Amino acid sequence: MKRIEKFGLQIDEQLVDFLESEALPGTDVTASQFWKGLSYIVHNFGPKNRELLARRQDLKQKIDAWHVENRGKEFDFKAYKIFLHDIGYLVEKGRPFSIETKNVDPEIATIAGPQLVVPITNARFALNAANARFGSLYDCLYGTDAMGSLPKSKEYDPARGAEVIAWAKKFLDETFPIHGMSHADATNYSVVDGKLLIDGKQLADPSQFVGYRNDPESPEGVLLKNNNLHIELYFDAYHNIGKDDKANLADVIVESALSTIMDCEDSVAVVDAEDKVVAYSNWLGLMKRDLTASFKKGDKTLRRRMLPDRKYVSPEGAPFSLKGRALMLVRNVGHLMTTPAILDRDGNEIGEGLMDAMFTVAIAMHDLERRSGNSEHGSVYIVKPKMHGPDEVAFTDVIFSAVEQALDLPQFTVKIGIMDEERRTTVNLKECIRAAKHRVAFINTGFLDRTGDEIHTSMEAGPFLRKDDIKGEPWIAAYEDNNVDVGLACGLQGRAQIGKGMWAVPDNMKDMLDQKTVHPNAGANCAWVPSPTAATLHATHYHKINVQERQNEIIEGGKRSSVDTILQFPVAQGQNWSDEEITREVENNAQGILGYVVRWIDAGIGCSKVPDINNVGLMEDRATCRISSQHIANWLHHGVVSKEETMEIMRRMAIVVDEQNVDDPTYIPMAPDYTGVAFQAACDLVFLGTVQPSGYTEPVLHARRLELKG
Repeated sequence: MKRIEKFGLQIDEQLVDFLESEALPGTDVTASQFWKGLSYIVHNFGPKNRELLARRQDLKQKIDAWHVENRGKEFDFKAYKIFLHDIGYLVEKGRPFSIETKNVDPEIATIAGPQLVVPITNARFALNAANARFGSLYDCLYGTDAMGSLPKSKEYDPARGAEVIAWAKKFLDETFPIHGMSHADATNYSVVDGKLLIDGKQLADPSQFVGYRNDPESPEGVLLKNNNLHIELYFDAYHNIGKDDKANLADVIVESALSTIMDCEDSVAVVDAEDKVVAYSNWLGLMKRDLTASFKKGDKTLRRRMLPDRKYVSPEGAPFSLKGRALMLVRNVGHLMTTPAILDRDGNEIGEGLMDAMFTVAIAMHDLERRSGNSEHGSVYIVKPKMHGPDEVAFTDVIFSAVEQALDLPQFTVKIGIMDEERRTTVNLKECIRAAKHRVAFINTGFLDRTGDEIHTSMEAGPFLRKDDIKGEPWIAAYEDNNVDVGLACGLQGRAQIGKGMWAVPDNMKDMLDQKTVHPNAGANCAWVPSPTAATLHATHYHKINVQERQNEIIEGGKRSSVDTILQFPVAQGQNWSDEEITREVENNAQGILGYVVRWIDAGIGCSKVPDINNVGLMEDRATCRISSQHIANWLHHGVVSKEETMEIMRRMAIVVDEQNVDDPTYIPMAPDYTGVAFQAACDLVFLGTVQPSGYTEPVLHARRLELKG
């Protein structure tokens, strides 16, 4: 590659061209100002970044040594906890406080609802997510198994259509009841003297009517509001559905994905300047609102672009609009990885997180200067993953202060999301939040990365339980409760999001509807969903459950969780697994790793629906790969399974994955020679799992992807 020198940085020319010809024009930031600021951050904060990573390794070595020294003895939890305090793994809790974050948009501060996470390198997916603010309930019910079955053919089935309409109108009756009648019996919706009349009757709560479109006597749309979420009743007498409806109701449009995380991290395969330019270009298009994507559907070429705002008239007759797009956050990479896209003055790769901080915030300035596209409150929302403890959060806070200073932005323009997915962050969450109390706009939980770190941190404690059994252990419930308890105690209610994790089975919407009420009931005002369709369906939960009221109940009930319970690592105690049980567990893990890694390495796909060993499509990203690889590594380390047995299973599962991808003409089979880069990468993750930094998959995946690209 050709590099260009800027203020002691050696920068891939692709990155220079993108920044100077595309990203900066339209802002008040000069190229010299940007590169000088990035150089200052790299050379002044790079050493601290490396020091924090060394601290992770030092703590890990001490914890390993403690477990080895105490192996064979009866576990002394009190001594273990004192030890964690002594080495600084557990920090003292300070006085009570509340976050002081300001200028937070309502989608984060006050409205509870679904949140999407999408790989930013896929422009079409990114646009779909941005445009998922509103979705058709009729379409989502008809095209999925949400009602318990799937459509039998591509031709419209009137009987299924009637079932969809009945489901939706029952939902309307529960959410927006009418005095003395059902929406199923309504024949006319009209606006008279600022009131919504349904066959002359009003809603049980008339204040739920907040607007309409077009003619008030025969509106095209009626806008309703419940728990801060909107639903539009869309009427069209000429529509295929509306023409047969008593009231000409053609659809129920649900406010769905309130926010979406444009992901530069776990769901992408980005390893060099070429890849980073793709990611940053799509973020730029989203911030400038000019991103488009074309694709083929049958014999037609379709083009996606960002949707406009939605226009309405208030009951009093005043025009207003609702944002037509989800509020966009961007997830930067963590502190671990470096990037060959830029070298420092000593020829070392710079921290990728430092580069992300400058580039994503500078690009977001296009939105800040308009104040009509994404944030209406002048904020930039950065989700920062994989931070270990308060010192690393404090470092992130300092970095964004330096970015703001370099770009002439007011301090605390950047708001951050703390992902509670590493063990040292979980047990010190209060102090992590305190370390960024002027910036915190988001905390969340995630079983997969959190469990991967649990295994890696306590690798020497013994063999861990099977993955499904880990989910039932006390520590995971305590972890989930602790996140909400601490968030509420630190004043996040009404100021920031408290989030929960992903529904990983995008084709199983019936199960999601049945089970995902657990997230708003837990007091979380957002939860991750895998698709716009899932967002629309999950949004119905937030109409049934008032999250603010649920949070008030939790606050009144007092703290439910205990750090002592969280610290109970889920190792197997006297389990006597059969050979068949052991083989089945390793097969499940191995097949998932291979199915994901082969796409990551060979196709550069960082997140996709990957069939599991039973051919059920699961959303896989680096977090799922981390837990699976760490689990096998743990069992190998403790002799539950041998290296020879594991390799034999890896090869058998490679054949399974090859068969699952047989219809993909671009797929490169792993069997029968097993010498491909993808297979070798999967083996590295397993057989070298105990020595990977914090058990992360990135070092192996990046190195092997660069090998293949080279």
